[in-house]
Amino acid sequence: MLGRRRDCACAGPQPQLTSRRLCGPPAMAVTETSLLRQCPLLLPQNREKTVYEGFISAQGRDFHLRILLPKDLQLKNARLLCSWQLRAVLDGYHQIVQQEVALKNKELCTPPPPPQFYSCLIEEIEILGWDKLVYVDTCFSTIKLKAEDASGREHLITLKLKAKYPAEAPDCFVDFPVPFSVSWTQQSSLISIHSQFLAALESLKAFWDVMDEIDEKTWVLEPEKPSRSATARRIALGNNVSVNIEVDPRHPTMLPECCFLGADHVVKPLGIKLSRNIHLWDPENSLFQNLKDVLEIDFPARAILEKSDFTMDCGICYAYQLDGAIPDQVCDNSQCGQPFHQICLYEWLRGLLTSRQSFNIIFGECPYCSKPITLKMSGRKP
Repeated sequence: MLGRRRDCACAGPQPQLTSRRLCGPPAMAVTETSLLRQCPLLLPQNREKTVYEGFISAQGRDFHLRILLPKDLQLKNARLLCSWQLRAVLDGYHQIVQQEVALKNKELCTPPPPPQFYSCLIEEIEILGWDKLVYVDTCFSTIKLKAEDASGREHLITLKLKAKYPAEAPDCFVDFPVPFSVSWTQQSSLISIHSQFLAALESLKAFWDVMDEIDEKTWVLEPEKPSRSATARRIALGNNVSVNIEVDPRHPTMLPECCFLGADHVVKPLGIKLSRNIHLWDPENSLFQNLKDVLEIDFPARAILEKSDFTMDCGICYAYQLDGAIPDQVCDNSQCGQPFHQICLYEWLRGLLTSRQSFNIIFGECPYCSKPITLKMSGRKP
């Protein structure tokens, strides 16, 4: 039983329903297929296929539903008869559902590409080599190709083809640290894109060589799983001390931007060494070797030490990672050296009556040793 039925002007349930959208093109067969695919428990009740009745699931419950379609089968003009319980679930989502239906109808009413579109793509893939193809969707609108750089690293390029391909250039997505733009003409093809992709890989080979050496020979604290586009690394130098480097992908062996993180009595000597030995930096050497020479240190060896040997949990929340961030604030007291997340220390100091703030710097006491501690906010409050 539907209970007390009420007409509802919306064309379908809210986005989190199992049956997400009740929409389709005007053609009867396609509309019926679309409804049955997305809502298998809604079945036609007449030969004209203008009345559907059945059940949909929403928020873990099943609701009885009846759909009345107009003669032109346009779902945007459909009427929905439902119980007051489903009406309550849909309350406040009418505008959202109508917008989604309009967008979906616009997408589905776009005419498919001509047959030449598909035959052209098949021919181009055959010339390029099927071994280069990683993925293609059923509509041939999304294609993923792979290539290896000179060091044997595999890279992917995702192409979003448009209906006017090859008259219109596809959108290209790559995991690069620099922008990648494709030169496109009426004569261009997948082969030309792949060639430009290979050329870009060759130009970035030195950068990835540098970053791979850092990842292999040091303990990288952040990011834990760096992407090929990541240009920064936070490298452990010892217990609660690290350096964050920002590498220029165009000039990867040049001196990177360096920011030392840790207690003042530990990081100040490192800053002095960097300034004093900067003339020793040799672009012909690797970035890893230059960092060792200039800072006069040996990085913690991965073969000897574990990551836990020089990482500590936040002294306030007792977690290492908090929303993807690791503790980067350290008490300057050499007898303490307890690390904290910036957001944790900020909230702690803000709650103390003895703390004071001057512009973006907060002065207070360490939660562990009660010695003075200073927190400099990075641009904005956490």
